[in-house]
Amino acid sequence: MADAPTSAMAAMTAAASAMRAQQSRMRVIAENMANAESVSQTAGGDPYRRQVPVFTPTKLDGGVQGVAMSRISPDQTPFKTEYRPGNPSADAKGYVKLPNVDPLVEAMDMRDAQRAYEANLSVIETARAMQTRTLDLLNK
Repeated sequence: MADAPTSAMAAMTAAASAMRAQQSRMRVIAENMANAESVSQTAGGDPYRRQVPVFTPTKLDGGVQGVAMSRISPDQTPFKTEYRPGNPSADAKGYVKLPNVDPLVEAMDMRDAQRAYEANLSVIETARAMQTRTLDLLNK
């Protein structure tokens, strides 16, 4: 029974690190969605490039395994092009490069990040309830 509070704290620590990582992921997704229709300010230039969060395992206090967003990588998927000869961003042939952001993919990624965040919040709530119940039993 002595390990229960320690185990609960470890679970909360790991879940909190995962929540921070998912929060960062949601920020990146929101930026991608905000720039889904942006084009270059210069003729023939590259538009916004989709960003992808990269997670890595991390050691947390007490030797607990957690997760963190270590970096943001540009998605190397090719840009879409569209024929718009009058557009100031068009190249010499009249094509405009469009961002490699698919709003549907971003919406699905956002929902996935929200669900992961909620699952980790549930872990923290359950661990707190276990600690409270353990203390209640010890006080009787």
